[in-house]
Amino acid sequence: MGFDYSVSQLTQEIREFLGEAFPGVWVVGEAQRVYTSRNGHLYFELVEKGRRDEIIGKLDCVVWRRDLERLRRLLARSGQELGEGQQIRCGGQIDFYGAGGRLQLIVRELDPLFSLGKLEQRRRQTLEALKKTGLLDRNPQLVLSAVPLRIGLVTSSGSAAYHDFLSSLEGSGFGFRLLLVHAAMQGREAEREVASALRLLSEPEVGRELDAVVLIRGGGARSDLAVFDSRSIAEAVARCPLPVLTGLGHETDRSIADQVSHTALKTPTMVAEFLSGRVYRAELKVSRCGEAIGRLAHRALEHSEQRLRRCEALVPSARLRLLSAARDLEELGSGLRQAGRRGLESGHRKLTELARALARAAPRQLDHHRGRPEQAVRRLADLARGRLGRVTAEVDGMARVLSQLGPDRVLSRGFSITRDSLGRIVRDPEALRAGDTLSTQLAGGEVKSRVEDPERVQEPVS
Repeated sequence: MGFDYSVSQLTQEIREFLGEAFPGVWVVGEAQRVYTSRNGHLYFELVEKGRRDEIIGKLDCVVWRRDLERLRRLLARSGQELGEGQQIRCGGQIDFYGAGGRLQLIVRELDPLFSLGKLEQRRRQTLEALKKTGLLDRNPQLVLSAVPLRIGLVTSSGSAAYHDFLSSLEGSGFGFRLLLVHAAMQGREAEREVASALRLLSEPEVGRELDAVVLIRGGGARSDLAVFDSRSIAEAVARCPLPVLTGLGHETDRSIADQVSHTALKTPTMVAEFLSGRVYRAELKVSRCGEAIGRLAHRALEHSEQRLRRCEALVPSARLRLLSAARDLEELGSGLRQAGRRGLESGHRKLTELARALARAAPRQLDHHRGRPEQAVRRLADLARGRLGRVTAEVDGMARVLSQLGPDRVLSRGFSITRDSLGRIVRDPEALRAGDTLSTQLAGGEVKSRVEDPERVQEPVS
């Protein structure tokens, strides 16, 4: 069986063996479960994911306190810090921790250029995908309300960014109304929670009560900003039916969320000042419009007062003119009454004379036209007799023709008409059958017969 090991002896030999086999290695992966212990050491898991985002490899890592500050300064020079979900390249040595029974990588070095390259590659891929789907310029084309007082806010509740934004709005003195949807702004849950919050505010029953959506966070390392380069957050911003304003707290870099938003500002305070300034400008325009309307109304009132005073000055002369016009009208009415009476009297005389003239002329006209009706009657009778004679001659001619063509004339010339038992005229022997009864019409009367052979008809019998 060999030599019996104690647990500590075996773990020590494993540790020494691994130290000799892997004196120094570089490993690439995604940092997860990043936390700092009470004694100042930094622990995290380095994982590798498959095509379906499943973990296919995991390695525990530790950065001792004596190395941690040096590595943080190294990352800070490029605006980074070690955080959840970050792709990193780290170097160190494999160690087997016997007391905990686990394998771990003691990290001595970090490659900041690798992390930056991965972030930039991810940014380019996301921007290209947004451009192909037409989402890159979608939200900026929306119209922001001139008075955006109803705001949907996506940030971490109680954070410094939240308080800065709220204090600035309160200091403006305007009646802003906020609908806060909490979301983590960093860490591995940030991408999911921010995208979910934006989709919630995009729902019709929620969005119709808002004028704009604000996405803000406090300052931090450049690597913290990487979550806002994610495709899911960028698509949620781009597809939002309301203008999205961002204040992600980074002075030098613009995230993809900034690029697809309606308006990108540096800090939460600047977003609040932008909204307050927009409302102030709208209020100023309304105030100026009110002042302009007041000036116009005042000028119109002064003009009306001047016209009224001029009209009042004209009242005395107008009263005299009215009195003069009244006298003129009275005189004109008197003249019209007299002229009317004279006209009526003249008309009455003319009617009387016309009636007398008609009475004298009527007997003469009656004598002149008395014989005209009798002459007209005689002419009409002569015309009627001529027309009746012509019609009578035409009717007699047609009667003679019809008498020559009548069936009796045809029968008298030796022809006959044969009918079957149903009274139908027989035209074809093929329609007859043996035993059928026939009726033959002659000039002198009717003969009954019976068919014995359709080809040879029986002689008529009386």
